[in-house]
Amino acid sequence: MEFAFYFASGIAVVSTLRVITNKNPVHALLYLIISLIAVAMTFFSLGAPFAGVLEVIAYAGAIMVLFVFVVMMLNLGPASVEQERTWLKPGIWLGPILLCGLLLAELIYVLFTYSNGAAIGHTTVDAKAVGISLFGPYLLVVELASMLLLAAVVTAFHLGRNEAKE
Repeated sequence: MEFAFYFASGIAVVSTLRVITNKNPVHALLYLIISLIAVAMTFFSLGAPFAGVLEVIAYAGAIMVLFVFVVMMLNLGPASVEQERTWLKPGIWLGPILLCGLLLAELIYVLFTYSNGAAIGHTTVDAKAVGISLFGPYLLVVELASMLLLAAVVTAFHLGRNEAKE
């Protein structure tokens, strides 16, 4: 399992560097999704499948929904649609597809090599343990994060209003 951990971590680092160094926001978003999936694979290899699933659902899924909402709020028209077509040529997908394929190969390797589910720590963190931690000693941090996210949503709504643009 150490191989799986280091492999997924390496892909996460490479794709995160591509997020930072990429000038095109759409390309950076593709690499960000690969980075988040690689972090989820890291959680799986450490024996925390619940955290890995939450990573995919909450971050990779939420990032995609957030991107769609931003595009909908901006409503840039047919000129932006044509610009996105030029940005998303088939060659652009090669990097994310390669990294995603490597993660898929790693997942298949891990599933067929370690059938008992044991990982590096040889223990599995289940949903009950995560819930006890979140609503126990970390309750204040969880509530502060939810308030921060609520403030971000309200701010994004006010910034995207049509009256504010005029």
